[in-house]
Amino acid sequence: MTGSDSAGASGASGASGAADAVARHTGSEPVDTRPLGGDAVAARLDARDGSHGRAGTVVAKRGAGPNAAAAEGAGLRWLAEPGVVPVPHVHGWDDDWLVLDYVEPGRPTPEGAEAFGRGLAALHLSGAPAFGCPPPDGPADAWIGLTGMSNRPHDDWPTFYARERIRPYVRAAVDQGLFDRDDAAVFDTVCDRLPELQPGDEPPARLHGDLWSGNVHWGEDGAVWLIDPAAHGGHRETDLAMMHLFGVPQLDRVLGAYAEAAAEAGRPLAERHEDRVPLHQLFPLLVHTVLFGGGYAGQALAAARRALRS
Repeated sequence: MTGSDSAGASGASGASGAADAVARHTGSEPVDTRPLGGDAVAARLDARDGSHGRAGTVVAKRGAGPNAAAAEGAGLRWLAEPGVVPVPHVHGWDDDWLVLDYVEPGRPTPEGAEAFGRGLAALHLSGAPAFGCPPPDGPADAWIGLTGMSNRPHDDWPTFYARERIRPYVRAAVDQGLFDRDDAAVFDTVCDRLPELQPGDEPPARLHGDLWSGNVHWGEDGAVWLIDPAAHGGHRETDLAMMHLFGVPQLDRVLGAYAEAAAEAGRPLAERHEDRVPLHQLFPLLVHTVLFGGGYAGQALAAARRALRS
């Protein structure tokens, strides 16, 4: 079933809505369901039910808003396409629900971290049509967490990052009283100087887009699975900076394997990429500022000032 297949699920909610979505998108009635937290429900399928012979556990996730299920589903399929990092199989989505395979959690291992680093480098290098582009079949008006995110193609990274990833969230934070005029001027300076702050002419990378530790899922099979993306075409240093921001287990091993694989592929990371971590953390910090306020506004402003000193 493709992302364009949309069943009449509007308004369905809770376990019953999840069960209906699972039946529509897998062809099997769930044997039972259990909450996973938030708006996600796990549903167990049994091959003995005689429907389509499918067994196992799937997850039904209710989208945070319009296009959310489509954005995540299309993003997962796009990330899975190169076959270099494990991604849960997507069964389908509609206006309200995304249905995908459940991946049993496991523990971080050095071997899994190194395999993930190599796979992530290959995923990024698989490329994207443009900076800011959405995944195929993905909406331009997408989501990151509980807030909107614009996926619109741009010819160069500085223009994309300024227009779609910094200025809209700074404006929202100003409107909320979280930044004053002087604070906003710091971000304006960052936007004006982006071509010099991020030197080089890298092609667009295929990004997960929301690569904090909660979305780096360590599976029971020992592999790292990518979940909950905000996928788009962007700069690969952005995904790496996100892992630094909120911490990922075995991060040194992940990054070491990443750098080695990128160099072997003839696309080593640019010099002083570590110094640009604050620049690439601006987007997630601004998203958190808009969503949660508090100390995130100060962190975002501090990161902007560090970026200007790098």
